[in-house]
Amino acid sequence: MATCSFCRSTLVREGEVLRRIGESAELFDDHSPLGLGTRGVHAGVSFTLVGRLQYSYTDDTGPSPSQGRWTAWHALFDNGRSAILSEDNGRHVMSWPQALPELPPDLDTSVPGLQYVLLGRTWSMANRVTARVHAMQGEWPCVPRTDQGFDVWELRNEQGEVMTIEASTRPPQVDVGTAVRLADLRLSGLPQPDTDKPQLKAQGLSCPACGSSLQPTLDSTQSIVCGSCKAVVDISKGLGADLAFFKQDNKLPPLIALGSRGKLSLGGVPVAWQVVGYQERRSIPVSADEECWYWREYLLYEPQEGFAFLVDALDGWSIVQPITGAPRAGGERLTFQGVTYRRKDEAYAAETTYVLGEFYWPVRKQQKSLNTDFQGTGDQAQRVLNREMAGNEVNWSAGRTLTADDVMQAFRIPAPQREAFVRDASVSSSQWSATTVLIILVIVILVVMIMANGCEERCGRVRDTYGESSQEYQQCRASSQSSGGGSGGSWSSSGGSYGGYSSGGSHK
Repeated sequence: MATCSFCRSTLVREGEVLRRIGESAELFDDHSPLGLGTRGVHAGVSFTLVGRLQYSYTDDTGPSPSQGRWTAWHALFDNGRSAILSEDNGRHVMSWPQALPELPPDLDTSVPGLQYVLLGRTWSMANRVTARVHAMQGEWPCVPRTDQGFDVWELRNEQGEVMTIEASTRPPQVDVGTAVRLADLRLSGLPQPDTDKPQLKAQGLSCPACGSSLQPTLDSTQSIVCGSCKAVVDISKGLGADLAFFKQDNKLPPLIALGSRGKLSLGGVPVAWQVVGYQERRSIPVSADEECWYWREYLLYEPQEGFAFLVDALDGWSIVQPITGAPRAGGERLTFQGVTYRRKDEAYAAETTYVLGEFYWPVRKQQKSLNTDFQGTGDQAQRVLNREMAGNEVNWSAGRTLTADDVMQAFRIPAPQREAFVRDASVSSSQWSATTVLIILVIVILVVMIMANGCEERCGRVRDTYGESSQEYQQCRASSQSSGGGSGGSWSSSGGSYGGYSSGGSHK
C-alpha cells in the first residue's frame, strides 16, 4: 500500500495491478522528530523510514474515559525485512511481525492482568482499545482497515517485550518488540524545521480560558498548563483545532521549580533530567470514615532517555520510569529482571488534583486510576514497582527510592530548605515489634495530651510547606479539629509512593 504525497490517494498493489481504494485524511502535526527518509541502524542492519500511519483511539470502559492518537513508522531494513517503530509511554519500540498459530479465543473479553502463554513465553494483558487509522503517508507492507474501527490489544512480559495484536487486517497483524533509544539508532536525515510553515513553538497558541500565549517547548507535548490562569489545555489535536481545557485553582509553586535540571540515576549511570511537568495526586477513600493521603509527581525529561517521574510521597522520595514489559506474578510477590518484589499495601484508587507544565498525554480533570505499590526484597529493598490501571489499560513503572539529600544535591537545593524535603521513610507497622508499637503508642498519647491546643503550630508548618489553599493544610486543620489536635489521618504514608501515570490508550 502507498499514499500519494500530492493528492493523498491511497493505492494498493495486487501483483502488477495498482488499485485506488480511497483518499487519506490530512496528517495531524504530532511534532515527531522522525520523518520519511530518515535512516538508522538497529542490530547492525541499516533501515529507512518509508511509511507512516497515524491512529486515533478511544477507551470508554473505565471511570476515566480516554482518547488520543499515536504514530507508527514502517522501517524497511536493507536486508528486506519490515519492522514497526512506534511510541510507547514516551519511549520508542521496534517491533517485528510474528506468526501466531492461533490467537487466544477470549481476546474480546480479556481484562488487564490476564495471563497467556504465547510463543513459549508468559504474557500479561496490558491494554485493549478501539482504534482507527486517521491518516497514512508513504508505503506500508499491508493494507490496514480504514473503513471502520478495530480492536488493538497489547500484552507484555517479564523480558521487557510488548506484543501488539491489531485487528485492522485479516488475519490480525501480530508484532513483538522491545524498547529502543533513538540515540542508539544512529539516525540521520532527520527532518529540518520548515521555516515557511507556522511552527508550534514559534507561533504558540492562545489559552482558551484567558487568551494568554502558550509556548510548548517539547515536541511530544499533548497538554500544557497556562502560566497565567493555570488552565489545563489539551493541544493534542494541533494548531487550528478547538482546544479543550479545564480551569483549576491556583496554588503555591512546587518545591522544585519547573525547568530545573538535576542528575539522578534509576540504577545505572546518572542522567541529566529536566523538570517539565508537575502534578499533585491523592488517594480516593473507600468509605466516609477513611482518610486520604497525598503525593506529588515531577515529570522529568531527557531527549535520549524519554520521561521519568520523581515522586514525593510522605514516606520518601523515589524515581521511576515506565517500562515496556511487565513483571511475572506469583501470589503476593512479583519478579522483574531478576528482582523479587513484595506488595507493599492494598490497591488504592487515586486521582489527579492539580497540574503544572507540559505532559506527553492529554491531561483530563480528576483523572482516576487504581494503583498498587511493590518494594524489592532483601538487598534490593531500594527497588520499587508501581502498577497503575485505568479503564482497559495497565501501566508499570520501575525505579528506586531516593533520600531527601539525593534530591536536594541533584537540583542544588539550598541547605536551609532541607526540612521541607525530609519525609518519613520509617518501616511499615508489619515490621515493628510489639514493644516498639507500645512505645510509639505511649509517645503518641503524651504528644496528644501536651499539644491538644497546638494544632495551629503544627498545621502552620504544613501551611508554610504546601500553602494555605493546599489540600494538606485543609485536611490538617479538619483532622485537628475533629481529633482535638491529634496526629490525624492525613499523615498516613501507605500507598502513593511510587507514582507513575496512566495516559490511556495504546502506544501512547
